[in-house]
Amino acid sequence: MQNNILLLTDSYKLSHYKQYPSGTSHIYSYFESRGGKFEQVTFFGLQYLLKEYLAGEVVTQAKIDQAAKLYAAHFGSETLFNREGWEYILEKYQGRLPIRIKAVAEGAVIPTHHVLMTVENTDPKCYWLSNFLETLLVQLWYPCTVATTSKAVRSLILSYLEKTGDPSLIDFKLHDFGFRGVSSVESAGVGGAAHLVNFMGTDTVMALTFIQEYYQPDSMFGFSIPAAEHSTITSWKQEGELDAYRNMLDQYPEGLVAVVSDSYDVYHACEKLWGEALKEKILARNGTLVVRPDSGVPKDVVLKVTEILGEKIGYTINEKGYKVLVPQIRVIQGDGVNYESIGEILENLATNGWSADNITFGMGGALLQKVHRDTQKFAFKCSCATVDGQDRLVFKDPITDHGKKSKKGRLKLIFKDNEYHTVNLDEEGEDLLVTVFENGEILKDYTFDEVKGNSL
Repeated sequence: MQNNILLLTDSYKLSHYKQYPSGTSHIYSYFESRGGKFEQVTFFGLQYLLKEYLAGEVVTQAKIDQAAKLYAAHFGSETLFNREGWEYILEKYQGRLPIRIKAVAEGAVIPTHHVLMTVENTDPKCYWLSNFLETLLVQLWYPCTVATTSKAVRSLILSYLEKTGDPSLIDFKLHDFGFRGVSSVESAGVGGAAHLVNFMGTDTVMALTFIQEYYQPDSMFGFSIPAAEHSTITSWKQEGELDAYRNMLDQYPEGLVAVVSDSYDVYHACEKLWGEALKEKILARNGTLVVRPDSGVPKDVVLKVTEILGEKIGYTINEKGYKVLVPQIRVIQGDGVNYESIGEILENLATNGWSADNITFGMGGALLQKVHRDTQKFAFKCSCATVDGQDRLVFKDPITDHGKKSKKGRLKLIFKDNEYHTVNLDEEGEDLLVTVFENGEILKDYTFDEVKGNSL
């Protein structure tokens, strides 16, 4: 049922084909961010929706019959379902959707309030189809919002690295911890991939398979390291905490390894266990131990842990005048991490003379789950309707909320005078919207390498 395009919509869409003016032949709609938390959005995820749900022969007689039966029971009437329209698509187009979709490049970073995608029917008898697909296509809000949030965090961390440390470290400064916190396996794949547009660290394995399936990467784009969880530490019991930590160093004698250290007293662990009992073992490793506090007020705990580790194990002063722990030791904060707390942590470290080089962040729910369509106010609206052969400029402008005013006409996105502009299609300027889908065929297939390149 999830692969039946006739069912991937809102119930009220079923009745809309009867509601357009007589003589309607084309419905043209667009997708945009009407503002929100961040001033720019990263466009990502359309290719997945096209490949998974829209491309190829998606309408069959069996799917039509299934939908007719379900909707008859759902509405208590057999008269609402547009069987004739769907059977027309089946017969004339062999089940391929007579729709044209144009969009900005996947990975592109575009200011809010600009057109990102347009949708229109290519057959006048299928005017009703354009906005029937709104429900599915608006789910673009999710990967776009995750990619946008991740991009904003990247910019934030990078600003502190430029001020206090080494900007080349940015790719691994935000790690995706979100798989367990999302609503579905599909969300993990979609959202996890959106994060990897900006960073290279993840524990969301579904993101890797998602990218491989839908974006044909030339190489691996998500990486992780061995790490402890509380059960692998507390199973040694409190009196065996030192042995648990020693075991981690023995099991992973080289490379990066992360160890959660707040099972009992994170400050004692840093000072006495890591900082004294295991200090020489840490310094002798060909690699880096990453200590993970996992509770408390993030900005305060991170600073105190960093200061203890610096005092006990060592630090240097970089060329920018900030303290950097010796290469064998670093800190990762994975609890209570969001855009705001990352800024607080980095600012507190910098104020106290510590470089952003010392800290990596693990972000879960705030990255993949604590977002919604209104985080960036995404909307899909009709802007042009062709009736009796004449285009009508279609828009709304609610007196109660002018922020929901929609655009008019057929649109394109241009870049002029170092700024993006959404203008009418007949105005001058190269259209940055590219036809990616037409009549059931995908016309532009982005690799993940291209997506990442477009996001820079």
